[in-house]
Amino acid sequence: MAVVMIGRSALRGNASVRFLGTGRFFSHGPNVLLQESNAPQAAFFSPLQKVMLPPNSFQGKVAFITGGGTGIGKGMTTALSSLGATCVIASRKLDVLKGTAEEISSKTGNKVHAIQCDVRDPASVKNAVAELIQVAGHPNVVVNNAAGNFISPSERLSANAWKTITDIVLNGTAFVTLEIGKELIKAQKGAAFLCITTIYAESGSGFVVPSASAKAGVEALSKSLAAEWGKYGMRFNVIQPGPIKTKGAFSRLDPTGMFEKRMIERIPCGRLGTLEEIANLAAYLCSDYASWVNGAVIRLDGGEYVSMAGEFNNLREVLNFLPAIFCSSIWMHNYYVKFQ
Repeated sequence: MAVVMIGRSALRGNASVRFLGTGRFFSHGPNVLLQESNAPQAAFFSPLQKVMLPPNSFQGKVAFITGGGTGIGKGMTTALSSLGATCVIASRKLDVLKGTAEEISSKTGNKVHAIQCDVRDPASVKNAVAELIQVAGHPNVVVNNAAGNFISPSERLSANAWKTITDIVLNGTAFVTLEIGKELIKAQKGAAFLCITTIYAESGSGFVVPSASAKAGVEALSKSLAAEWGKYGMRFNVIQPGPIKTKGAFSRLDPTGMFEKRMIERIPCGRLGTLEEIANLAAYLCSDYASWVNGAVIRLDGGEYVSMAGEFNNLREVLNFLPAIFCSSIWMHNYYVKFQ
């Protein structure tokens, strides 16, 4: 197991729970996975770090993953490769991609190709898809994972800031999906498409308005094509991750670590998610085991969304006062009944 848990006695008290990457297979190192949680319930939800599906579930299949060189993309590529897929990873930074491809291939024994691609540029996407088909064949799995984000008050957003995020997230996903989809239709081959969005694509969120808007568009794109392109043998699904601690995202969105504790406090399971958990869900949705899952949007967040959505969920913050409130309510009820 790539992650170990210290402090199972947290079931009986306030012991600290610590998750730590050990550098073994299907692990991404302590700089990415390190997380601390003092929430006692986290001991009930220890993350499994092994691949879920049977060996060779993707044997003979080709998987194309954008943003596959780091973070969640790297985790999904590792899982798919370990299950037998020939993986092709794409992003702008070819040197990072090549390093990741070599690392994963050395662990899994399966070929991982690296292709440079700027998803914002339709010509670059077209060239990348042509190279994908040339080196590996038509893909059976397409994962749209490339993304960009930053935190900013909306009144400070420039047109260029807005365009940068929407070009990567929404336009990039559309360019990749449509280019590959057209090639699959011509070749009369099907595929499973998966997009990675976020829980605030559903609710909206201040301070990340370009990302929220673009991710919502990605979900609409996926659901629309799920309805339209099923006839061509294509499925389209979405994962909405909650906070998954990766070096890239957290270095930009939470550079000081100030908000990590607050995030954990509002997650009922008491911890952040792991790369392996999202990789296992992604592998399932793209596998033949999920051949009737189409047009789904699946939330993977430890209950964060519903925790924030419930109007009275913050009553846990005044839990110490509830007995007095209840006693007072009972007394008033009895008083009312007695004197009627």
